[in-house]
Amino acid sequence: MRDGQPDGSGTDEPRPAGPVAAGDPPPPAVAKASSGVGPPTPPPAGEASDQVEQDLEALLADTQRERDEYLELAKRTKADFENYRKRMASEVQAAAARGKAALVGELVHVIDNLERALDATNDSSQNEDALIQGIQLTYRDLCMALENHGVETVDPVGERFDPAWHEALTTKPADGTEPGVVVEVMQKGYRMGEQLVRPARVVVSE
Repeated sequence: MRDGQPDGSGTDEPRPAGPVAAGDPPPPAVAKASSGVGPPTPPPAGEASDQVEQDLEALLADTQRERDEYLELAKRTKADFENYRKRMASEVQAAAARGKAALVGELVHVIDNLERALDATNDSSQNEDALIQGIQLTYRDLCMALENHGVETVDPVGERFDPAWHEALTTKPADGTEPGVVVEVMQKGYRMGEQLVRPARVVVSE
């Protein structure tokens, strides 16, 4: 340093505080403010509350609409089921009525044959053979009528006793037959498919 002036070879002296000269970088606070970058400005509290209420109302409206749709579907399903149940009940009743009418129609034919057989007993000109033939014809027609409606006879002679289909009246020794076998049928049984109408009353070997 000569005569109090800097010689240009050393470190610059700190500048005294004062106005910023042209060309000097602005202070940090000034630079940040001038760039326009800063924390986002939150929306006013009133606007945020209104938006939440609108979202809740929309969600509630969607939920109510879905509820109404499910309720309407449930009502239609219930109505359809009730209609189906009534229709099936009506069809079952109609089928039962048709079955009864068909059976009665065949039994009426049997009655006709039976009446002719009874008339033969009052007519001295008719012989015994004609009466027997009339009774046999009536029996045949009656068995056929029952068979046409799915009724089968249960005549289990020689079969093993089955309490599901047979009713044992008594037991007796039977030579050459193992115990528990039906050796005699006192009264035939009847069945419709797997439904027992009347069990066969039988005698079982000891």
